[in-house]
Amino acid sequence: MNCEQAGDKMLDWLNNQLQADERAAFEMHLNQCPDCQAELQATRKLWEAMGSVNVPNPSHNLPIQFYTMLETFKADARKKEHKPTVWETLRKGIEEIFAPRNVVRLAYSLCVLFVGLVGGYWLNDRRTPDYKEQIEVLSAQVQDMNQKVVLSLLQNSSANERLRAVSYTKEIGDVDEKVVDALFSTLNNDSNVNVRLVTLEALVQLADHPKVREGLVHSILKQDTPLVQAALADVMVKLEEKRSIKPLQRLLEQDNVDIIVKTKIKETIKALS
Repeated sequence: MNCEQAGDKMLDWLNNQLQADERAAFEMHLNQCPDCQAELQATRKLWEAMGSVNVPNPSHNLPIQFYTMLETFKADARKKEHKPTVWETLRKGIEEIFAPRNVVRLAYSLCVLFVGLVGGYWLNDRRTPDYKEQIEVLSAQVQDMNQKVVLSLLQNSSANERLRAVSYTKEIGDVDEKVVDALFSTLNNDSNVNVRLVTLEALVQLADHPKVREGLVHSILKQDTPLVQAALADVMVKLEEKRSIKPLQRLLEQDNVDIIVKTKIKETIKALS
């Protein structure tokens, strides 16, 4: 073995990745070559210095931003592939107006407007001592409509509409169990990773709800996507949810779990223990 060949194998030797015959040849040359000994020493110091460098933690929103950017890129690419004619544009505009999602929005807007007008007229025409109770009734009706819109959009075939439905939950004060169950169904079963990650964020904001924490713990073993598995591990640390240790350990025992996710799970179990 010459110096050039020895230089190519230094990193493998430091990582203990050489075969027995290669290691023997490398070490034999190293014992006879001062130059290679000096180069190995410098390489070792550089390798140790690199190992001590702190790696910045990526933002929790990075997966969501990536998939959102990816979907935007795909949509732009499809638009460039086919430039629609005037008639196609006109037809698409008409279909868009009467699309089910827009019908739902229009109905929702009209209902809110109607309730607001009736409520305003009622309160203005009849200023009785129980006006606070009347306002609470109207608020509850608007709340109920908001939740019905969310439940409707979560069933939409479009991933963008399901994302919009999840974002609506931030505008609802107190969600009922139907909405919570629908969000967990989306988290555990939706085919779009981006939708599942955004749903997980929405559920974390509802962590004070009695069913949410328990549901998040049960969701650990229902996930098969590395991004969602890693995100759930981070959530368990954030919520300091010690009940997640057992399902995380069971997930760690599965052979099909990504090696990076396993490292994340080990760190999570250590932090919670």
